[in-house]
Amino acid sequence: MKRPKLKKSSKRMTCHKRYKIQKKVREHYRKLRKEAKKRGHKKPRKDPGIPNSAPFKEALLREAELRKQRLEELKQQQKLDRQKEVEKKRKLEADPNVKPSNEGPVKEEFGQHKAKNKAKLGKQNPKKLYCQELKKVIEISDVVLEVLDARDPLGCRCPQVEEAIIQGGQKKLILVLNKSDLVPRENLESWLNYLEKELPTVVFRASTNLKDRGKMIKVKKKAAPFKSEVCFGKESLWKLLRGFQEIYGKAIRVGVIGFPNVGKSSIINSLKQERTCNVGVSMGLTRNMQIVPLDKQLTVIDSPSLIVSPLNSATVLALRSPASIEVINPVEAASAILSQADARQVVLKFTVPDYKNSLEFFTLLAQRRGLHYKGGIPNVEGAAKLLWSEWTGATLGFYCQPPTSWTPSPHFNQSIVANMKSGFNLEELEKNNAHSIQAIRGPRLANSILFKSLGLTNGIIEENDIPEELPKQKERKEEQEVDEDIESDQECVDGEEAKKKDTGIFTSEEIREVPPEESRPGEQFYNQEPRPFDLSKMTEEEDDAYDFSTDYI
Repeated sequence: MKRPKLKKSSKRMTCHKRYKIQKKVREHYRKLRKEAKKRGHKKPRKDPGIPNSAPFKEALLREAELRKQRLEELKQQQKLDRQKEVEKKRKLEADPNVKPSNEGPVKEEFGQHKAKNKAKLGKQNPKKLYCQELKKVIEISDVVLEVLDARDPLGCRCPQVEEAIIQGGQKKLILVLNKSDLVPRENLESWLNYLEKELPTVVFRASTNLKDRGKMIKVKKKAAPFKSEVCFGKESLWKLLRGFQEIYGKAIRVGVIGFPNVGKSSIINSLKQERTCNVGVSMGLTRNMQIVPLDKQLTVIDSPSLIVSPLNSATVLALRSPASIEVINPVEAASAILSQADARQVVLKFTVPDYKNSLEFFTLLAQRRGLHYKGGIPNVEGAAKLLWSEWTGATLGFYCQPPTSWTPSPHFNQSIVANMKSGFNLEELEKNNAHSIQAIRGPRLANSILFKSLGLTNGIIEENDIPEELPKQKERKEEQEVDEDIESDQECVDGEEAKKKDTGIFTSEEIREVPPEESRPGEQFYNQEPRPFDLSKMTEEEDDAYDFSTDYI
């Protein structure tokens, strides 16, 4: 007896149910489109192609076809090369005694692999990598340039690094007073007389407008204060290094070291007369050693910034450490800087009324620069960041008084000082410095802010001395590194940055949001998003919910 065939269930349904399903599908896709729009995913525009009325349409289409063919051929060639390399590696693994005929590509691959590993290590512990790079620069250099900010020269000197250079053998140490246009002339002369007693010192002002390797940097019509295309002190530094090279008798390597934002990379760019090293407003942009040949006899080596010891005072950490503003509260860091400045001159410089404490000053500054939250509440944190960025940047003119009596540093003695000065034409250097001081147009003494220097800044050279970071600090650092990478890809326009600082306008990233504790009463109610009215619940009560996993068609 034949088994009767089972009837297949019919897919027919009532019109009411079919239309309901179609409506739900439409609503579902509409919801997906809305969410995608919120996230910023837009539908890609279709290429309209070349219009028929365009001249030489056929020629353009032929060129496009040829370009496509070339790209496909190149991809095929790369694929074949990769296959060959894989076959070579397999043969080497199978027969280790057989020597490879072409070792070049394999060596290059191993080199790239090592470089990648180094980069990974650098991301994990950047401070230790900085120490390694700094040691390399000191070891391979014949002459070391310690770059100092002319506004606080003593605070930019690191005794640990200077001691390491002295112990490194027959190495010469030269001090470079950069940003000389931000201090009054009388103050610059007194600092030069003080530093020349110990080491050869060069007065310098780096150029801020240089040609890029392949591009021209756009400059705004209104230039920022104390910004100029002209570089001073370049010739005197060239002559000093050239004279030492002639006495030395062979090619020399010059290492450039210093704390963050003193202008190490800017000095190298000024000597090379093009933008070879990455420069910008943010601290700690240089992360690896960079070799820049000036000519056949002179090679300059850029180095990462010196690491500031956490045992220093809060003011020193705020001025010299690039991550201090992220680790410490910005208001605390800016208050520490403000405590060392002359209050009367600060009031005149920032054109704010007299203040009793730092918090009152930041409130007045926020009102003056138009930094407000919702409802007109002054952005105290934004004002603190503004002061910090101006103090560490290259626009604000302030100065420190040199010590009344000269006392040699503990790691220097008469024999070391004589050895450091030997091989240099100091008379010619003195004349060139005097000429640079006369040529540089600095601010007046009355327009500058007097700042109390805290003396030498202690740094870290040994990797073991670096304290372990907390997990929160690591997360902040990773975020900061990502932001710096994005910033370094863009062009740094000095006039635009200075204009931002003068007007007090900041981006959304620079100004933090108000924490919930500081928010005004009733603000949470206003910030609440309206609840969407859900129709699906009503439909569920009436009919069964639509299941997208089931195919009803």
